[in-house]
Amino acid sequence: MQKAPKGALATLISIFFFWGFVAASNDILIPVFKKALDLTQMQSQLISFAFYVAYTVGSLMYFAISAIMKRDILNSLGYRNGLALGLLISACGTLLFIPASNTASFELLISGLFIVGLGFSLQQIAANPLAIQMGDPATGNQRLSLAGGINNVGTTIGPVIVSFAIFGGIGSGPTTLDLKAVQIPYLILGAAFVLAAVMFKFSSVPDKIETVKSEDDNASLLSILKYPQLSLGMLAIFLYVGVEVSTASNLPEFMKQKLGTNEDAIAPFVSLFWASLMIGRWTSAAGSFNISQSLKSKLNIILPFAAFGIFMTVNAIAGHPVENFYPYLGLVLVLIVADKISEGNPIKQLLMYSLLGIAALLVGIFTSGMISVFAFMSVGLFCSTLWPCIFTLGISGLGSRTNTGSSLLIMMIMGGGFISVTQGALADDKYLGIQYSYFVGVACFAYLAFYAYRVKGILKKQNIQIGEMAGGH
Repeated sequence: MQKAPKGALATLISIFFFWGFVAASNDILIPVFKKALDLTQMQSQLISFAFYVAYTVGSLMYFAISAIMKRDILNSLGYRNGLALGLLISACGTLLFIPASNTASFELLISGLFIVGLGFSLQQIAANPLAIQMGDPATGNQRLSLAGGINNVGTTIGPVIVSFAIFGGIGSGPTTLDLKAVQIPYLILGAAFVLAAVMFKFSSVPDKIETVKSEDDNASLLSILKYPQLSLGMLAIFLYVGVEVSTASNLPEFMKQKLGTNEDAIAPFVSLFWASLMIGRWTSAAGSFNISQSLKSKLNIILPFAAFGIFMTVNAIAGHPVENFYPYLGLVLVLIVADKISEGNPIKQLLMYSLLGIAALLVGIFTSGMISVFAFMSVGLFCSTLWPCIFTLGISGLGSRTNTGSSLLIMMIMGGGFISVTQGALADDKYLGIQYSYFVGVACFAYLAFYAYRVKGILKKQNIQIGEMAGGH
């Protein structure tokens, strides 16, 4: 366990907010640029593709440079410098939003998002293992859930702010989209990246991770793939991010086709999908606090409703009608019960939430109206803690090669792009159509359930006691 300076964890998890703001805001840019530039559904999904594939390119660069230098980049550069550099790279990407919106250039837009994602990849490689190691590794997945809860504050307000910037000043005319209005929120975001870079440079966040040396530390970097929890976990991350992103990014088109929802009315639904991840992560995050068991149990109930309250408040302030979302509280109760049963165990939680995700998608596929919309949005609830579960399981037992394993897992975030484009292509009426295209997500969750079952035996053979990793709530 690494003892972090007081306040260091709070500083570290602030960076998770930025990742969420940009990722969720993409779901507003997709229908806007699709309409303004007359794109097909598959072409519009290239927005997600460019952003998430940047994680892969960044991770491959990290992996290649580490191999050439024969030492880990972050261990040489330092974690604070690595986080600051990643933020500055992302800040450069936001500058491209000026010419992209001025000229209505789809190429410049996705180039800007690619550069933002490139910076995020370095930030993710550093921040995720840091969050796990800054305290008892047994509760590492719960600290990632806490960080993810901050991430989803960004995902909840991002779509609302970007939608307000684009649609706030226009009337009911369907063809008067103001693409230039997107400049302001992204330029402010770029300035925030720069300020955060300075903050991390001089923060108390640890510059190194204390790891246990293993006998194969000097082996080739590719030999790390001999750990099946990592190699299978890479595909799990690919499919997890894929189902999460594709479910949200195809939701606007589903609502347009099946419910006749206009682009300027989609923001609260996208916001609730991403707020659902916040709800789930806040529920799990209670286990990361050093408090009594009874207080943890109370927070397990209070925090998810508080997170739902943030969603309602933000959207009410933005002028969106929110009374229709109260029935969603029933799904929040399902999540609370599932979290209690899983007891914070990453294997139990991964299996249970994957099965619930399959159930939610099937309900959405075979029903109609708001029932199907609520079902698809609830996928956010059941995706909420899958990242910390998979990440914690994937890097278990890697010792001083944790950073390399982390970079390989971050590389697989590209699933958000590939799965979105795949579902977007299958959403064409000559194939599955938009509603049946969600069977792609069912297949993703099926593998995640398999990974949960398989990794338990893998780690048991390596004498890693996952049953006690998460402690319990």
